[in-house]
Amino acid sequence: MFKKDTKIKPFESKLWLASPTMHGEELKYMQEAYETNWMSTVGANINEVERITCEKIGCGYSVALASGTAALHMAIKLAGERLYGQPTAGHGALEGHKAFCSDMTFDATVNPVAYEGGELIFIDTEYDTWNMDPVALEKAFELYPDVKLVVLVHLYGTPGKVDEIRAICDKHGALIVEDAAESLGASYKGKQTGSFGDFNAISFNGNKIITGSAGGMFLTDNKDDANKVRKWSTQSREDAAWYQHEELGYNYRMSNVIAGVVRGQYLYLEEHIAQKKEIYMRYKKGFKGLPVQMNPYDESKSEPNFWLSCIIINKDAMCRQVRGEKDALYIPEAGKSCPTEILEAIALINAEGRPIWKPMHMQPIYRMNPFITANGSGRARSNAYIKETGMMDVGADIFERGLCLPSDNKMTIEQIDVIIETVRECFK
Repeated sequence: MFKKDTKIKPFESKLWLASPTMHGEELKYMQEAYETNWMSTVGANINEVERITCEKIGCGYSVALASGTAALHMAIKLAGERLYGQPTAGHGALEGHKAFCSDMTFDATVNPVAYEGGELIFIDTEYDTWNMDPVALEKAFELYPDVKLVVLVHLYGTPGKVDEIRAICDKHGALIVEDAAESLGASYKGKQTGSFGDFNAISFNGNKIITGSAGGMFLTDNKDDANKVRKWSTQSREDAAWYQHEELGYNYRMSNVIAGVVRGQYLYLEEHIAQKKEIYMRYKKGFKGLPVQMNPYDESKSEPNFWLSCIIINKDAMCRQVRGEKDALYIPEAGKSCPTEILEAIALINAEGRPIWKPMHMQPIYRMNPFITANGSGRARSNAYIKETGMMDVGADIFERGLCLPSDNKMTIEQIDVIIETVRECFK
C-alpha cells in the first residue's frame, strides 16, 4: 500500500513515459533543408529517409508521409481497392465490407478502416505477446468466411505471432496490413517488422523509438503500390502541365524539414533500442519477488525494440479497482495493489506512467462492433459472466491488471531504481 508520506523524493524534473531523444545531427539536416530552400514535400532529406528505411527494414519501396496514421490509411485504402476494385464517388474502398483488426491497440490502428467505410471486427488478444490471438482469428474466419483483410499491430514494440497469423490469412485468401508504428527495429525470426504484411506502416511520432516530431512511412515490395500511394498523398495530381485530378487525393506527404529530423535520428536507432532494452531488463530484475510480470515476448522467435516497459499484476495480488469511462477508484489493501494505485504513486514522484491501451471493443465508439475471442464469438464478457466465472476476455484482463512504466531512454539507473522502489512500496 503506497503511503503518500513516503520518504521517496520526487524527481526535480519530470520523468516522462517516452520523450524524444535528440542528438544534434537532426539540426544539420534541418539546416540543410533551410539553406537549400527545400522546405516543402520534396527534397534530399525525404529521398534519403526513404532509402534508409528500405535498407533498415528490408523492403523494396517506402513512401514518406505526414504520420503513421496517414500511412495506415493509405495501406487500408490500397488493400480495399486491391480486393474490391475502385469505389464509386463518395464511397470508401471498404464500403460494405468487413475487416478483422487487433483489439488491444491505439485507435489510429483501426480508424482508417472506418475512414474507408469498412466494418471493424475486433480479434481478442493472447497472453504470450499481448497481440492478436491466432486462435481467435481462426474462429473469426469460421464465423465470417468472406472477410479478406486483417489489420495486425505489434504492441509496445513486441512482434505478434507472425507465422501463425500469416498462415491463417493465406489459408483464407486474406491480405494483411501490418501496423509496425510501435515496433520499428524489432524483428521476428531475424526479419524486421514492417515487412510481413502485404501493406505496412511505421511511425515517427514524438514518442516513438526514433522521431521526426511527426511523420510516418508506407512500406511495400511493390513499385506500383508505392507509386499509387505517392500519387494519392500529393492530392492525386495527374501528370499534366496543369492541376488535373481524376481520383480522390490527400495532403499526406512528409515535409523535407521533418524528414531531416528523421534522417538524423536514424543514426541512433540501434542505440535507442539498446537503451530501451536495458531499461526493460533492469525493471525485470528489480521486480523479482513481486507479484508482477513484465510484458512478455518469445525469446526464441522475436527481438522487440522494447519501446515501452510494462507490467501486469498477478490476479491474486490485485486490490479492488473499478474504472468508469474517465475515472477510476480503488480500495487500498496491504500486500496488494492495482494499476490505478501504482500510476498515482508514480505521478506523486513527478514521473509519467500510463494505463495499457484500452481495447477497442470496450471503446464507446466501437462498443457495438463484433468482437471475437478464442473461446467463442460475440461481445465482450458481461459483468454477470465475469462475476460468475472470474473470466474476462484477454484484452480486458490485461487492461484491468496492466500498466506502462516510465520508459524514456534518457533515464539513469538511479531513476529506474526509484521507480522500482515506488512500485515495491505499493505492495507493502
